[in-house]
Amino acid sequence: MGENKKAILALQDGTIFQGEGFGAEGQVSGEVVFNTSMYGYPELLTDPSYYQQIVVMTYPIVGSYGVSSYSITDKHGVPLDFESDSVKVKGYAVHTLSEPSHWSSVKSLDQWLAEQGVPGISGIDTRALTQKIRVHGTMLGTLRAGRSQINPVEIASSIATVADPNLDNLVSRVSVKEPIVYNPDQPSTIVLVDCGTKLGIVRSLLDAGVSVVRVPYDYGTDKILELDPAGIVLSNGPGDPVKCSHTIDTTSQLLETDIPIMGICLGSQILALAAKAQTYKLKFGHRAVNHPCLDLKTGRCHITTQNHGYSVDEDSLKNTEFRVSFININDRTVEGISHKTKKVFGVQWHPESSPGPHDTRYLFDRFLDGIVKN
Repeated sequence: MGENKKAILALQDGTIFQGEGFGAEGQVSGEVVFNTSMYGYPELLTDPSYYQQIVVMTYPIVGSYGVSSYSITDKHGVPLDFESDSVKVKGYAVHTLSEPSHWSSVKSLDQWLAEQGVPGISGIDTRALTQKIRVHGTMLGTLRAGRSQINPVEIASSIATVADPNLDNLVSRVSVKEPIVYNPDQPSTIVLVDCGTKLGIVRSLLDAGVSVVRVPYDYGTDKILELDPAGIVLSNGPGDPVKCSHTIDTTSQLLETDIPIMGICLGSQILALAAKAQTYKLKFGHRAVNHPCLDLKTGRCHITTQNHGYSVDEDSLKNTEFRVSFININDRTVEGISHKTKKVFGVQWHPESSPGPHDTRYLFDRFLDGIVKN
């Protein structure tokens, strides 16, 4: 479990955390964020929305149920315990790394991250690290793990050359390159625009008995319309949504049609940007499985799974055809938008969960109601 490995996590403000290394040896840099989930690390680590990020877990013990096999799938052949085909985080930080004890485990978290080339650090005060991010905001960091001697000063000084990953179009690096078709020959087709989609979204759509065509983030409007979609889903993904200009332009054109559209996480932000609204970066983001969101229409509160660092500016929606439909009870930020006349809406969280509560899976039913042929 990372024997004889040392590790250092250095933040751009000069703070250094020293601990034990696990996973792969090497040095990585990225945006340091925290997640307060108590479970679901295989799903979290393979979530493309974490691309180029070093993730800190606030729950003290991680790894106790190991890593299962990709061969465990649903009836459509989609893996059940993972959200993409590989680990997407840049680095991983935990307080205590546990040995696995679970019937489905085929390897430890340490082994898995080593195979995937992702370094980790354990034995650090993740509570203090999280408090620092909450107070000062998300910041860049460098993580190094290995058996050789590590110079803290050298690692800390290297941060000055680290580029902010959010300045790049990260979506282009995690989206599929060619369309993928799931459950073909169904009477209704849903086009899933892949900005870094979680497989949980694919599973939720397939459970409704539709054909899903997963297309690249920059798939053109004409190509999408040629697929004769009954509905379109804009997926989650990493980074700053304004960098996803291809998808924003395409969505703007699709909004001129009457095709139902559902945006999830980054997809919801893209809907807003396509309508000429604006987005902004949150101080430290929402990454957890317990964010309470209020439905402004019904007054009901739902507990949601979230992973995002940007939000829609509420004031910028005033001159658009969208209204705010959900807000976050913790900080009052926009969590959902809906079109005033069309069957088009977006939510900032993940209704498919994976992991997390199933409170809002009904949103898939709302989206598909009336457009799915039996």
